[in-house]
Amino acid sequence: MLGKLFLFIFLFFILLLGCVPENRPPANQSSPPKVAREQRVDQISYPNQTAERPENQNAQKVANRLVQLALQDPNVQDATAVVVGRLAVVGIDVADNLEAARVSTIKYSVAQSLKEDPLGANALVTSDPDLMERLREMARRIREGHPIAGVADELADIVARIMPQFPRQVEQREEPQTPENRRRLNQTTH
Repeated sequence: MLGKLFLFIFLFFILLLGCVPENRPPANQSSPPKVAREQRVDQISYPNQTAERPENQNAQKVANRLVQLALQDPNVQDATAVVVGRLAVVGIDVADNLEAARVSTIKYSVAQSLKEDPLGANALVTSDPDLMERLREMARRIREGHPIAGVADELADIVARIMPQFPRQVEQREEPQTPENRRRLNQTTH
């Protein structure tokens, strides 16, 4: 139920932010500064960041903060954060030669550090290389001024892959009592 609530809130904010006209920066604006440790970091740069819309500036600040928290782990080579409302997706890149158990430990460590930070409490963390690449591509498209609604479906897919379905969240479907169902049930119990 909590996962469905997060997904609903997430999609609501995407639709809300995606219906705003494009606002490109001036052509003479310089590129963003390099991140310490000379690692490539992609963050969502919302196209409508103006003085009148502090929530967008806050989302960028939150994304920057989450990326910096993820990069504090020495095993994290790269990080990307996508923030919409109170939901954030953080992708981390680690060395290719690490065992799966070690990658899980690193991912857990990053998730713990994000959880302990008030801004990262609702962040989802992934170390899946495919998802990381998709997050990078989404960040690039949004930076280029494409509406957020254009990537909403892809982001929803990413959230669905990160958030597993827990057994207690699965609703029990009860099949109607038909003669065929009773016969099958009796066959499996004998």
